[in-house]
Amino acid sequence: METDFENLIQLQNLDIEINNTSLLLDDIPRQIRDIDKKIKESLKIVHDAKNKLAQNQKARRDLEAEVQDLKGKTEKYKRQLNEVRTNKEYSSLLKEIEETQVKIDSLEEEIIGEMLAADEIEKEIKSADHKASEVQKELAQQRETIYKKKKEAEDEKEKLQSKKEELLPKIPSDQIDLYQQIFSQKNGIVLSPVWEEFCTMCHMRVRPQMVNELISENKIILCENCGRILYYLKKSA
Repeated sequence: METDFENLIQLQNLDIEINNTSLLLDDIPRQIRDIDKKIKESLKIVHDAKNKLAQNQKARRDLEAEVQDLKGKTEKYKRQLNEVRTNKEYSSLLKEIEETQVKIDSLEEEIIGEMLAADEIEKEIKSADHKASEVQKELAQQRETIYKKKKEAEDEKEKLQSKKEELLPKIPSDQIDLYQQIFSQKNGIVLSPVWEEFCTMCHMRVRPQMVNELISENKIILCENCGRILYYLKKSA
């Protein structure tokens, strides 16, 4: 029985295309994860800016509460001025009022600082929101393109599988068995063309007698070095 090189070569080409399509499909989940990660990162920038504003507002409320407490103490000290009986007590209360007022002035400066910082944070939030919106829009388009490619690749793989199923019955079973055995051992590359008396896969020289046998296509010959099925690559006229 002559070796069905034509169909074996076609089978090899189909398997290569199927493998390439499978690799593309296998990589799609990673691409989607990368897009989702970038979206989360853009949202985190907005979230962090809003948290910063919340912390700023809390700090300001705490400062304002402390000012109110100190002002209450000042009013209390002022009322006590009318009740003291000695100059020493009077002087002591005036000192307390003065020191308390210094604290109030310092805290009010901090409050103004927090208010100015809040203005900058609000600008930061607005900028982050705008940037996140642009990023999400772009990434959504990328995701849509990826899903489109995924559908195309799935359809292409299905067509290739159908062609392979139609081709397999045309090849002798013993040749299919050998093909499958080498396929699993050689990462899916089963056949190697011989060009200028060399195996093109491993570059080992093929003996002249083997070349003549390959030209006749009477039987399967394996490369003595890499173990792949050899076939003679005819020179174009």
